[in-house]
Amino acid sequence: MEQSPRITQALSAVGARLKRVRTARGVTLAALAEATGISKSTLSRLETGQRRPSLELLLPIAEAHQVPLDELVGAPEVGDPRVRLKSHLVNGNTVLPLTRQPGPLQSYKMILPADRSTPELCTHEGYEWLYVLSGRLRLVLAEHDLVLGPGEVAEFETRLPHWFGSTGEGPVEVLSVFGRQGERMHVRARPTHRTPASGT
Repeated sequence: MEQSPRITQALSAVGARLKRVRTARGVTLAALAEATGISKSTLSRLETGQRRPSLELLLPIAEAHQVPLDELVGAPEVGDPRVRLKSHLVNGNTVLPLTRQPGPLQSYKMILPADRSTPELCTHEGYEWLYVLSGRLRLVLAEHDLVLGPGEVAEFETRLPHWFGSTGEGPVEVLSVFGRQGERMHVRARPTHRTPASGT
């Protein structure tokens, strides 16, 4: 069956759109290949128009970028700017992924229910940074048993036995930045403490 000119035109523009979406997110071909399981050479050929796009190739790419499929195959250049994030239930916690591209650091907003208050320590590879938005977070880390309030931060290697949840008084909202291979956030600027000038 012969394709309509509109379909042919849309397919011919997919490669440039794939590259634009990827570079806008600062993702390399190598990182996208690792996230999708599609070879780097195939991704490169898709972006240059040398490989015909198919659902088998576009669906993993859309999932890796966390964008609708129609954004890759023919959405208007300027669309709805609102980001529609989907939350998931993980072990009774509401988890909302905030990072929209593959990479070593992933960020989440988590809501921990009040009944998540019995420590069950675990260990795994990685490094975690937690910021309490609301409620009171109980963090058990090795021999430490801490309670953090809104605005407080904790960071730790997840190879240490750890658990975090509610104190039992109510739900807790936290922001989490997690590096699966132990990656940490890099602080580029810190406040400096000035010493008073002598003679003043």
